[in-house]
Amino acid sequence: MKVSCEALRKVEDICEQFGNAPGELISILHECQNTLGYLPEEVQAVIARKLGVPPQKVYGVVTFYSFFSMVPKGKYPVSVCLGTACYVRGSDKVLEEFKRVLGIEVGQTTPDGKFSLDCLRCVGACGLAPVATIGEKVYGRLNPSDIKKIIAEFEE
Repeated sequence: MKVSCEALRKVEDICEQFGNAPGELISILHECQNTLGYLPEEVQAVIARKLGVPPQKVYGVVTFYSFFSMVPKGKYPVSVCLGTACYVRGSDKVLEEFKRVLGIEVGQTTPDGKFSLDCLRCVGACGLAPVATIGEKVYGRLNPSDIKKIIAEFEE
């Protein structure tokens, strides 16, 4: 996937807003991901060049922190909690149903770009277990039978 020249200029602008300071790497990565939606290698290379750091350092930070992504997310990112409380209450079955209904695996995005699917370890809503989020919205006390109806809300 190629990143547009315009997007790469935005990355350069973001780096400059932070003074091209290597100590601002994480802040720059956050801002770039908020702007572009993900951090592909081309973007990481521009950041490394602007900050005067090795590309491996940028890549290491991107791959270390789970909130950074090197692949585009869907318009509606789905995250299923697999923390202890959720798992004990059946989040593994909820995850399997999301995979079935969306036709994708964890870490993938639907061909139409609408949904992406990921897992996380805790939403902080253990009393509502099992839990999933779609964007900023939290869905609790899920059963596999709920998933088709939830996805339909976003397809209208």
